[in-house]
Amino acid sequence: MYLYIHIPFCASKCIYCDFYSKTNTQDIEDYLTCLKREIGLRSNRSDQLDTIYLGGGTPSLLSPKQLGGIFDCLNSSFDLSSLKEVTIEMNPDDVTNEYLDGIASLPINRISMGVQSWYDDDLKFLRRRHTSDRAMSAVKMCQDKGYSRLSLDLIYGLPNQTIERWKHNIMTTLDLDPGHISAYHLIYEEGTPLNNLRLKGRVSPIDEELSLEQFELLISLMSDGGYEQYEISNFAKNEAYAIHNTSYWLGLPYMGFGPAAHSYDGMDCRRSNYSDLRRYIDCLLEGKDAPHDNEYLTQVNRHDEMIMCSLRTKWGLDLSRYESLFGRRAEILRQSQSFIDQHLLQVRNDHLILTRKGIFLSDGIMSELFL
Repeated sequence: MYLYIHIPFCASKCIYCDFYSKTNTQDIEDYLTCLKREIGLRSNRSDQLDTIYLGGGTPSLLSPKQLGGIFDCLNSSFDLSSLKEVTIEMNPDDVTNEYLDGIASLPINRISMGVQSWYDDDLKFLRRRHTSDRAMSAVKMCQDKGYSRLSLDLIYGLPNQTIERWKHNIMTTLDLDPGHISAYHLIYEEGTPLNNLRLKGRVSPIDEELSLEQFELLISLMSDGGYEQYEISNFAKNEAYAIHNTSYWLGLPYMGFGPAAHSYDGMDCRRSNYSDLRRYIDCLLEGKDAPHDNEYLTQVNRHDEMIMCSLRTKWGLDLSRYESLFGRRAEILRQSQSFIDQHLLQVRNDHLILTRKGIFLSDGIMSELFL
């Protein structure tokens, strides 16, 4: 079982972020009380956890003692004997030697850090709390404390970002030699301050040609640096894949706790906790389950999600599993034939996989294979 815990608090909101979080941290203690109650209500002591992922929001706003309380609850609610990966997202501004010493006794073995850029003007535009020097110091502190499973996030496609500045961001990150690097294109999500600036004409997305050039450079430099592109936006060295995130792409069951957290039974039901911290706290303090909706997936939903998620990865679409679930092996191969002929898709070891050329056209290819 793969488990996600949402920590819905941030010291400040990034300009591009549409994840659910609150900058008012006065409810942290009530939230932690209710989080433990939700875990107690929904957990099964016999369930073995493979991964735990603390995301947000900003989990590193919690003190080591508060994090320890969460792990005490998990230890009494699940079987943790088979844990392979425990990840915490950390803001570079929160990383100190004292903080890292404080969490050393916890089972955390992987840190995911949002660097985003090594230019201070970019960070200021994105409303990140840290500076480039602070991020550099945070990375080195984590490495000095033995966190070899370190993942760094970058963002490209920033307004006015030149190819030279993007290359500098990539090369600076490669020089740090983390085990894992994630690189995401800036998205103008509805309702974010960034999109509001776009609507007012104060910022403009970069043109498609430059965006493509930045993506091509990313793939090339990552490959030259010894990193494998195992998912469209994710790169790993020596197979240091994000085990938790990979479970989503492979369609495996997972549980999510906290407001806005999602769960999936691996078959046809997805649970979505409401994005409402106050209602979450009120319901659980009353002894009720967290307020949520259940979505029951149709065969079409399941089919299209399997196509979309699996083709994002280096493993591709498992044709045997696809046949057992949908009975359409011949049909999907027939639909794929023109892409195979164009060397955009390939069949290898009974898996349908995007080629490097196909990665650049992945959205269009996937949509053509949907039901």
